[in-house]
Amino acid sequence: MKLAISSPNLENIRQAAKTISPQASDTPCRHSRQLSTMAGATVILKYENLQFTGSFKDRGALVKLLSLNADQRKQGIIAFSAGNHAQAVAYQAQRLGIPAVIIMPCFTPNVKVERTRSFGAEVIFHGETLDDSIILGRQIAQERNLNIVHPYDDEKILAGQGTIALEMLATHRDLEVLLVPVGGGGLISGNAIAAKSLCPQIKIIGVQTKRFPAMLQALKGEPIVCGRSTMAEGIAVKTPGKLTLPIIRELVDDILLVDEEEIEEAVRLLLETEKTVVEGAGAAGLAALIKYRTRFVDRQVGIILSGGNIDLPILAEIVQRSMVRSGRLVRLEVEIRDVPGVLADVTRYIGETGANIVEVHHQREFSCLPLQSADLELVLMTRGLTHLEQIIEVLTKAGYKTRLQSICETKSDRLQYND
Repeated sequence: MKLAISSPNLENIRQAAKTISPQASDTPCRHSRQLSTMAGATVILKYENLQFTGSFKDRGALVKLLSLNADQRKQGIIAFSAGNHAQAVAYQAQRLGIPAVIIMPCFTPNVKVERTRSFGAEVIFHGETLDDSIILGRQIAQERNLNIVHPYDDEKILAGQGTIALEMLATHRDLEVLLVPVGGGGLISGNAIAAKSLCPQIKIIGVQTKRFPAMLQALKGEPIVCGRSTMAEGIAVKTPGKLTLPIIRELVDDILLVDEEEIEEAVRLLLETEKTVVEGAGAAGLAALIKYRTRFVDRQVGIILSGGNIDLPILAEIVQRSMVRSGRLVRLEVEIRDVPGVLADVTRYIGETGANIVEVHHQREFSCLPLQSADLELVLMTRGLTHLEQIIEVLTKAGYKTRLQSICETKSDRLQYND
């Protein structure tokens, strides 16, 4: 491998593993029977969401901070982060007695902000993305004479992150593919170096959200065009690393893109099947496995669950939206005669099917129906699409016109009233 001279090598990564072994967790690395059956592959999950600060960032942050001399520690450090790097740096700095300043994008999930503050760091908000925070962070570093702890463009950080692959291959030597989330490239670079050094035949596949495909665009020599937001804010990076880009070009076999809905579904799947909470970026690898299933059939696939720091309201919304897509939570409109007893009649029919009524709205004025008619809007909890069909059939046979609505409905795909 011909890499940049500042890039860590396998020996650096092994040394990093010895450095952090008493202080950063060797997280579980387990075979998932359910996901393997679903994907038609052997799926091995690396639970970096179980690190103390909830992500793989503990590794690189610790390696970097331990490399600082006494004068540098006294000066203090500054980091820029969308949340996980911030928490890891703040925590390790607190343990080592190093003053820390963290620059975070304004819309960083609250769970990440509060955890960072709880470790005693000074938090400054700036901009909408990590790239905005980096600009201000460099300025403050110069003004206050602080040492920068970069989230991905640092050989010590890369060496720390690369220890994940060492652990995975120590217990699962037969891995053929490693799926890794990609933002600035620190995680995939360190692990590509470690994995390819140990198993040259292994395929390293990066995963980015379609809204932030900066690394893929840079590799193709295309202009970098990104969206404004993503639920995978941990990999929402517009500027690939100067150190990481050549490593990725040399060692990474492909980068795949996934949609927001696919990431949502992967978060839901991990919660339901593996009983583990993963944030958007952490679920990107599983999202790619599901979307590009045919590429991985009959192969041994390792997936790094890079982090689990997700706001509870976001997690709750993901669960509810998933229930809507699967037909387990539905919004049903029923046209009724506006006379006493009809509401009770409709709810009785629904109750007899075993569905649970969550909400009821009775609408007269804002309706195009004839006088003495009304729209009855019901939110129901069902057992799925087959059960939903049964409910509609029962109401239709009873003489009620129904219309099913979806949370993501468009004018063209709304079902018309059944006559």
